[in-house]
Order: sequence, then structure tokens, then C-alpha cells
Amino acid sequence: MNTAQTEFTIIAIGGGGFTHETDPDLEDFILAQSPVKHPNIGFIGAASHDSPSRIDLFYQRFLGSTQSPSHLLQSASIQTAKDWVSQQDIIYVGGGDTQHLLSYFRKNQLDHVLATAANSGTILAGVSAGAVCWYEFALSDAAGNGLEPLPGIGLIAGSCCPHYSSEPGRQMAFQQQISNGTLPNGIAIDDGVAVLTRSGQPPRFYSAREALGAYAVEKRGRESISTRIPLIE
Repeated sequence: MNTAQTEFTIIAIGGGGFTHETDPDLEDFILAQSPVKHPNIGFIGAASHDSPSRIDLFYQRFLGSTQSPSHLLQSASIQTAKDWVSQQDIIYVGGGDTQHLLSYFRKNQLDHVLATAANSGTILAGVSAGAVCWYEFALSDAAGNGLEPLPGIGLIAGSCCPHYSSEPGRQMAFQQQISNGTLPNGIAIDDGVAVLTRSGQPPRFYSAREALGAYAVEKRGRESISTRIPLIE
């Protein structure tokens, strides 16, 4: 997807949040980024195959704090999905199977629909699979072959790795695949951490957990260098 002209505000969460009933500050941070006092927020649960329990947790978290929370099911028609997206101020994409999520987006033209929505001011957010999907590439185990590159929507240049400090092997795999050129330079995100990226601006992070953060991982010669990105105070 050519995203050169796309304006966007994207919030990528490494792990945690309402679907795991942890880190409620993360959702407060997302809501605070909207210029709308009581924004419409919509949930896409395709990565968890529209898990009823995760949809219930979404409503438990956002009822009362937003204008009109709603969710989009995979069974919705393409036109219904387009109409639903156009009504949202914030779209939150849940975690789960990254490969299935991206396949669903592409099959239903939602990769383009969401890019258009972002360009019109809709905030795009998500956790885990719903975080990495916005980048050019994700480090994912969705295919069942270990941690490997998976092409994303490409709204944000580079690659992304969630669960950076919590899942064994992720740090090493991400750094190695960047150092050997398998993945482009990217962002690594700890659980309990949200990375805010606006078009034309460097990424910054908000942390709901002490001592955790997000990191720019870049290829330098035959190695990779990890640098903590700026914190949002």
C-alpha cells in the first residue's frame, strides 16, 4: 500500500489492556488522544475470531466513558464494514492471530478503508496483533513456524515486535532479523506500553508499568542497536 500521502494517529500497545483485564491506564491514554470529548470507539475482534468474551470485555471497559461503543463482526458485508468504520472516532483492534487479522482486512478491503479513515482523523489503535498490523512488517508466530516476518498494512514504515520483554526469544529474534536484513528497522514494544505515532513525527511511548518501555531497533553494520524512544510524560 502506498501510504506516502496518508495522515494518521496510531497507538500500538505491546500487550495487556482490557482484553487481559490489566493496565486500564492504557485505554485512558487512547481516549485522551481524541479531540472529541466522548468519542465513538469501535472494536475489531477478528484476530480472536470475534471471541464473545473479548467483545464483552470491550463493552465493560468503554460503556459510560465513550459516546457509543460498538464492534464489527467478520460476518459483516464489505459495505456494512465501510459504513461502520466511517462512524468511529477511534478504532481499537484486538490481539490474537495476526495472519488471520491481516487476511480479513485484505479480503474485505479494510486495509484501504482504515487508511482512508486515518487520513480523515480517525485514531487507529490496537494491542499485540492489533498493534503490529499497522506496520510494514510484524515479527509474528502466527504461521506456526516460529517467529518470522509477516507483511502488515504498511501505514507505519518499518517493522514492529510486541511482547518484547515478556515472551522468551522475541528480543533475540527481532534483533537478529534486523541485523541480518530479514526485517527492516523497527519498533519493539513491551507489555503495558503504548507507542504513539503521528504522521511526520517520531514515535513516543506511554507506559502503564514501571520500568518498561519501547525501543527503536536499527541495523548497524552486521549488528543491531536498540535505543529507548522518548517517553510521553
